[in-house]
Amino acid sequence: MAREQLQVLTALDVAKTQWYHFTAIVIAGMGFFTDAYDLFCISLVTKLLGRIYYSVPGSPDPGVLPPNVAAAVNGVAFCGTLAGQLFFGWLGDKLGRKRVYGMTLMLMVVCSLASGLSFGRSPSAVIATLCFFRFWLGFGIGGDYPLSATIMSEYANKRTRGAFIAAVFAMQGFGILTGGIVTLIISAAFKSRFDAPAYSDNPATSTVAEADYVWRLILMFGAIPALLSYYWRTKMPETARYTALVAKNTKQAAADMSKVLQVEITVDSTADIAPTRANHQFGLFSAQFLRRYGLHLLGTATCWFLLDVAFYSQNLFQKDIFTAIHWIPKERTMSALEEVFELARAQTLIALCGTVPGYWFTVALIDVVGRFKIQLVGFLMMTAFMLGLAAPYHHWTTPGNHVGFVIMYAFTFFFANFGPNSTTFIVPAEIFPARLRSTCHGISAAAGKAGAIVGSFGFLYAAQSQDKRLADPGYPAGIGVRNSLFALAACNLLGFIFTFLVPESKGKSLEELSGENEDDGVVEGDGNSNRTVHV
Repeated sequence: MAREQLQVLTALDVAKTQWYHFTAIVIAGMGFFTDAYDLFCISLVTKLLGRIYYSVPGSPDPGVLPPNVAAAVNGVAFCGTLAGQLFFGWLGDKLGRKRVYGMTLMLMVVCSLASGLSFGRSPSAVIATLCFFRFWLGFGIGGDYPLSATIMSEYANKRTRGAFIAAVFAMQGFGILTGGIVTLIISAAFKSRFDAPAYSDNPATSTVAEADYVWRLILMFGAIPALLSYYWRTKMPETARYTALVAKNTKQAAADMSKVLQVEITVDSTADIAPTRANHQFGLFSAQFLRRYGLHLLGTATCWFLLDVAFYSQNLFQKDIFTAIHWIPKERTMSALEEVFELARAQTLIALCGTVPGYWFTVALIDVVGRFKIQLVGFLMMTAFMLGLAAPYHHWTTPGNHVGFVIMYAFTFFFANFGPNSTTFIVPAEIFPARLRSTCHGISAAAGKAGAIVGSFGFLYAAQSQDKRLADPGYPAGIGVRNSLFALAACNLLGFIFTFLVPESKGKSLEELSGENEDDGVVEGDGNSNRTVHV
């Protein structure tokens, strides 16, 4: 690395925290707020979709989505997200972070709005439209993962970098919480205006016609926060690390960062920029990359995969768990809008008590404790709490013990978010070289979404009762909720083991972690340079 490049990046590493750092957190964080809202709000409306479009006249129970339809509705956005993470991760390294950043947000806005529309009135037309637009919504969401993480890591100083990236990711918690609150408000408003009897009292009138507007409004609301942040996202300059290390324009990098971070960086325009050595230009599919970063990429991708198998199966199908422990009344004892309200209330309480606090514990402590320890403890505690749920599961489902189950369940979310759900997002944005950083983060994130697909599709079937007569209509017998929790605990234990492949990145510069400061005999802090840096 040339001294010109190194000194610009050193100036960023030691720069004081500026107002623009917080602005960047909000701009990038609003994307994640929207991501979480869009991905998790679908779990609140699938029961309603079943009642509206798949009710069977004369059935003792309300309509439910057929297994193949439920799998598609719940999982199609994850398929799009996986594709988007790989594509936009690669594109962010080829074209630059800034040029791609606005594309993902506009895709999210358009597809959020379109998710509430239908090309036809039949169930097949409604579900096909919903799945089509949720795939492309997921595609845009996928791009936000590598780009937001990479941009925040490349803007931040090395002392508080972990907290800044974690703060961006922590907006997920507010997105999940807002999804529950918006659903509560909309369902309560419609329930108050269009009151209906329970299904057991009058199946025909328990689902009012106006309920069809409820799920559409809930899904379309996700476009609002993304749209509000679009202008500011387009005004963000390219990161100095991309401009200096990949685009090889140190003078432009210095100018950009001087403006936004209030750091005076003056570059001698006559200084020569030494070419990057050939052994630092190897590609992703090379023996050199495999030797230097292969185990790290395996560690970040595998840990994210194992985490999301457990994390997303819990989030998407917590309504089934709450029903099993009788925290939510039986479907037949509620109207359609009442069921939506009860599901939203349960998710909101879990988000408020377990999800949101965990994210912000990470923000507060990640640069103190370190990524490695937080991830290890998080996986270990998730394993312990899931075993605590699974082993005495029959105890938890008996009357009088439901509150204890919910508390234990909330703690699994707390240690997921104050643990691997945050660190698996942060670390891949720190330990790979600038020219491959977004790509490697996209690969790690895509592995995570593959885990989410396994969790979301697999848990639909696995959590069914072992007695076929007690399984949901259309589903084969499964292994039951108790055995499913044992399986998820095993995933967390494997995540604990694979964490040992991931290095600690606390307090180190990105170039030190990636090895980009090793050539030309230059080390950080070298004061012999042809231009001045004032911080």
